[in-house]
Amino acid sequence: MEQNAKFFKNNLGVMGFIYAGKYSIERYLYILHRVTGLGILLYFILHTFVTYVRVYGEETWESTMAVVENPLFKFGEYLVFIAFIFHAINGLRLFFNELGLGIGRPVPPIFPYSNTIVRHRYVVWCVGIVFVICAIIAFYDMFIIL
Repeated sequence: MEQNAKFFKNNLGVMGFIYAGKYSIERYLYILHRVTGLGILLYFILHTFVTYVRVYGEETWESTMAVVENPLFKFGEYLVFIAFIFHAINGLRLFFNELGLGIGRPVPPIFPYSNTIVRHRYVVWCVGIVFVICAIIAFYDMFIIL
């Protein structure tokens, strides 16, 4: 086993986690899906803690809300909402992809070759367009309308 271990060294380090290689945009969407999921989990834990502070009385609650209501937290709330939107829309894309919708019918392997990544690329573009529209609406709602 030790003899084979030298052939499977990870020379990329953290870049091996980020680098998409030949997989292109779908790999980056997968990584972003993981990161947004972790961010939403972190927000959930923070939200539970802030809500728990209410147990200690009105004064503690008011002082905590004074900290949370600054513009930095408002921007962070926007980022969490954007992460939620992306995670939901990309999750739907992955769900439909697993069901085989949007991939197209199987084709025989005749040159020029067509793979499923190329055939469902329009779904990725639709996810991007819906995400940008939702992000603009959320920005307008959170920062423009007061």
